[in-house]
Amino acid sequence: MILIGVGANLPHPRYGPPRATCGAALASLAEAPGVAVAARSHWYRSAPVPAADQPWFVNAVVRVETALDPAALMTLLLATEQAFGRRRGEPNAARTLDLDLLAYGELVTGENGTPAPGAGQAPAVTLPHPRLHQRAFVLLPLRDVAPAWRHPVTGMGVKALIAALPPGQTAEVMADAAGVFGSEWNAPPRPAGPDNRAN
Repeated sequence: MILIGVGANLPHPRYGPPRATCGAALASLAEAPGVAVAARSHWYRSAPVPAADQPWFVNAVVRVETALDPAALMTLLLATEQAFGRRRGEPNAARTLDLDLLAYGELVTGENGTPAPGAGQAPAVTLPHPRLHQRAFVLLPLRDVAPAWRHPVTGMGVKALIAALPPGQTAEVMADAAGVFGSEWNAPPRPAGPDNRAN
């Protein structure tokens, strides 16, 4: 089971509010060769962690199917972030898009264990994500798409991990919007051409 976290807390000049940007980014991932989005969680509103004077985040978790190895998938996620305006600088800064590889089956790599397949090629991948068990905005949506998931290092189930969360974290379910992946994003129609003329 391959799980990806998606989030944002800044609007994008083309895609609009954060959830619309996330929906457009998921649509982009779903169009990547060899990647299929199999399931999406509810969208959640969450306060920044650690606490900061910046807008609240919109977060979700998706379950994907792909033959890409972790390093290749991480490369795709980073390229998608960059294409959607993410500029990495100060840690925990506000962002237009955040895509995290949370888990790749039972694989344990990086600081959690052995080198990842494809190691030696950038980027390095730590699996499972080293802070996922500390974040309500990850665990609550993760439970939506993988309620039986167990942490491959600790063996704890997602319900037990939620019960053990540090106090004070807030994550609120949002009603879906009418656009792509339950977001506000609606892709503009493609121009009519020889292969897609209107009937």
